[in-house]
Amino acid sequence: MSLPGRPKGDSRRAGPAGANAAPHLEGRIVAAHGRHYVVEFPDGSVRHCFPRGKKAGAAVGDRVRVAPQGRDEGAIDAILPRRNLLFRSDETRTKQFAANVDQLLIVVAVEPTFSDDLAGRALAGAWSAGIEPLIILNKTDLSAGLADARARLDSVRALGVPVIELSAHDATTVRERLAPRLAGRTTLLLGQSGMGKSTLLNALVPDADAPTREYSAALDMGRHTTTTTRLYHLPAPGGDLIDSPGFQAFGLQHLSGEDILRGFPEFSPHIEHCRFYNCTHRHEPGCGVVAALQAGAIDASRYALYRRILEESEAAQQRY
Repeated sequence: MSLPGRPKGDSRRAGPAGANAAPHLEGRIVAAHGRHYVVEFPDGSVRHCFPRGKKAGAAVGDRVRVAPQGRDEGAIDAILPRRNLLFRSDETRTKQFAANVDQLLIVVAVEPTFSDDLAGRALAGAWSAGIEPLIILNKTDLSAGLADARARLDSVRALGVPVIELSAHDATTVRERLAPRLAGRTTLLLGQSGMGKSTLLNALVPDADAPTREYSAALDMGRHTTTTTRLYHLPAPGGDLIDSPGFQAFGLQHLSGEDILRGFPEFSPHIEHCRFYNCTHRHEPGCGVVAALQAGAIDASRYALYRRILEESEAAQQRY
């Protein structure tokens, strides 16, 4: 027998216990470390939250429904619908970067040498998720390697990706050049270790106090300084900046063939000339993409990256 005024099948308890139960709150994840999340609510308060049971999969930037527990803790009962999710994957694990991102800010530097492959993978990941990319060329005060670094970015400039040159140690110039592009948007800060990402964050968010560390000139590589993913609110004119740990690998094995193609938008005008509707743009006769490559209309290094990512994805599908 159902209670009066309540739909049949509604299992909520009547009486004092139900009346005193705290209502669910909706907030946004602003920090993540393993299964521990910090959720911020519209009034500015925060709670330390854990997913209910064995649930996982939340990321910084996610909007979530939380059941309050005690004064400052809570259980995450649901992840609300996302606009996008950016993550990387390899043979052993998947790493989520952030959700509901408007813009990806990829940091490369004059020194240590940045990886064209990793920068290209980050671009492909962004485009496949419908996220607008922006590249920062940092450490432009190191004039000896500046011309080479600029030349290595020519292929992405040709795709219309903005490249902003600066030195993160010049905080005033950093804010002048980047604040207008970050205002009113959620931007994910991403880069290899040693590119000066934490110095850039400290210039944009003076109270972030992110640890920095010099790169190893002997090894020509940086060291990890950021260990957790965290969202910072930017000073006026505003916006949000998500900082994530530096990386030395960027697998995209989770992407389907269609997802991978979205990561290479320069292929689009040539795909319509392919003879076969299911062309993989590698060995099929009458391929419009291969013809464009041979004519010089598609950058050879970008095409080689496409093939590597596609082959990795196919190998992963065969394993599972």
